Amino acid sequence: MPVSSREWRLIARPVGEPTPADFELAEVQVPDPGPGQVLVRNEWLSVDPYMRGRMNDVPSYVPPFALGEAMTGGAVGKVVASEAPRIPVGTTVQHFRGWREYAVVDADAVLPVDTDLAPAEAYLGVLGGTGLTAYAGLVEVAPVKEGDVVFVSGAAGAVGSVAGQIARHLGASRVIGSAGGPEKVRRLLDDFGFDAAIDYRQGDLPGQLAGAAPDGVDVYFDNVGGDHLQAAIGQMNQDGRIALCGAISAYNTTSPPPGPDNLPLAIGKRLTLRGFIVGDHAHLAPDYVRKASGWLRDGELHAEETVVKGIDHALDAFLSMMRGGNTGKMLVQLP
Repeated sequence: MPVSSREWRLIARPVGEPTPADFELAEVQVPDPGPGQVLVRNEWLSVDPYMRGRMNDVPSYVPPFALGEAMTGGAVGKVVASEAPRIPVGTTVQHFRGWREYAVVDADAVLPVDTDLAPAEAYLGVLGGTGLTAYAGLVEVAPVKEGDVVFVSGAAGAVGSVAGQIARHLGASRVIGSAGGPEKVRRLLDDFGFDAAIDYRQGDLPGQLAGAAPDGVDVYFDNVGGDHLQAAIGQMNQDGRIALCGAISAYNTTSPPPGPDNLPLAIGKRLTLRGFIVGDHAHLAPDYVRKASGWLRDGELHAEETVVKGIDHALDAFLSMMRGGNTGKMLVQLP
């Protein structure tokens, strides 16, 4: 029997910050799976900053959302019907057809996950692309060496909160994070183990960073861009490495934001600035999951989640995340 399912669609390209008028929640009938397919009842949905870029009709590393069609994104759920023998009913799987309650997915496009190793939702966060992004950035893109000073922007967010902790496991001698507001600053110090935390809302970011890193910065993990990138370049040590992961400060701008005006410093300091996409580092996933699951088990990795419940509030979760309303990974839980 076909299943009734609700799904979020983009119906207008946002100009600046997205608004609810750019989206609709539609109800559809989901057919039975065909040969080689499974029907998944989604239990957890991921909302992420990169999705804002997919709302624009511009070329990128991920195709833009199509107007009037269900959006996509990371999800974890349980198989409730299967026409694929290797993915039986009852299997918990990860896939990319989020933003909806039920999804018919090709068996080759789902990944069974081990819920004995970690809760299902962890595979959208600390054991999924979020954690792997942090790990790849600090292992291959801007490698952390023993004794390095590491600075992470957006440090209370999904990737940043994991990146700071991974930096410590990789041998960093001092880990500094930036976040917005005193409560997030407190969480960086008390819960995520950062040595120093900067509240960027207090202004004078270069001065605050210089005070937190008097001996300079060796590795900068950039989730913000803009003024954070400028401040980091100014404080980097010679041969410093910068992993360009995200630039959330620019995602809702209607005109190109000014770039750092101190880039010439990168020449004399022999800096490496490298952008990256986590999909290019998928070969690290087995090693990362093995290490991270052990850190989680031993209490050496703190995974924080901000959970919003119900498909009705998936858009609210996304908009809140874009405004910094989350600590750690923002997730939508479906009943």
